[in-house]
Amino acid sequence: MKVLDLRCSHGHRFEGWFASDGELQSQMDKGLLECPVCADKSILRMPSAPRLNVSGAREPQPVPKPSGEVVPRPDAGQPIEMTMQAAWLRAVQHVMNNTDDVGDRFAEEARKIHYGEADERAIRGKATPDEAEALREEGIDVVSLPVPLALKGPLQ
Repeated sequence: MKVLDLRCSHGHRFEGWFASDGELQSQMDKGLLECPVCADKSILRMPSAPRLNVSGAREPQPVPKPSGEVVPRPDAGQPIEMTMQAAWLRAVQHVMNNTDDVGDRFAEEARKIHYGEADERAIRGKATPDEAEALREEGIDVVSLPVPLALKGPLQ
C-alpha cells in the first residue's frame, strides 16, 4: 500500500492510499479522485519523502493538561494549513451530526421555526441565494456552509 501526498488546485493537501502508482494514475484518469475539503477534481501528486528518524532530532514539545499531566500535541510537526483543514472538517462533521437535514425545504422549515409554527431545532439544508437573502431580511440567521462530498455520505 502506498500513502501519497496529494494537493488540489486550491492548495488543500491530503493523503491518498493506493495499491500502486498505476492505481493512482487509473483513478486520476477516470476522475475518481477529489479533494475531501472542496471536492475539486484537479489533483496533483506532491513530492514526498519517507519519514526519517535522525538521532538528535528535536521532538515536538508536549502540551500540559490542566490536571498537570503532560501529553504530546497531536498536530505537532504538521503545517498549520493541515491542522486548520482538519479542524474545519471536524466542525463540518459536528454540524452534520447535530442538525436535521431538511433538504430543499430549508427556507420553509427555517420560517416555521422562526415564527413558532414548528419546534425549535438545529436544521441544515439547501437554499438558493435569493431564499437565503429573504430569510436574512426577515431576521432569520442563515449561514452558508460548503460540505465536501466525502462528508455527505459513506465513502465506500
